[in-house]
Amino acid sequence: MSQVTIYHNPRCAKSRQTLLLIEQHGLQPKIHLYLQDALSETEIKQLIQQLGCASAVEMMRSKEPLFSALGLTQTTSQEQLIAAMAAHPQLIERPIVVVGERAKLGRPPESVVEILP
Repeated sequence: MSQVTIYHNPRCAKSRQTLLLIEQHGLQPKIHLYLQDALSETEIKQLIQQLGCASAVEMMRSKEPLFSALGLTQTTSQEQLIAAMAAHPQLIERPIVVVGERAKLGRPPESVVEILP
């Protein structure tokens, strides 16, 4: 059985709901507290690919005040967006659930069910 990993922020209601949903399916996911253990640019690129995002901005909290404070826009280069997420993990949309080579954003939480083993 594939390992289930959740990139989790315990302060986020959607993240907590997604974690509970995974546990209700009888799974004990690996919990990655990405705000404390920031992702590298390589890891972010991997998640973008696994999520099937056409652009890094699809994986970002673009309404977060920091997004505009950093001068980021929908048309900022991929490299700059990825670097911003690595430097400021609070810009990463949450939660992200990974199972094997597939990933899903837990918005809404029920959307992750399709990739659970």
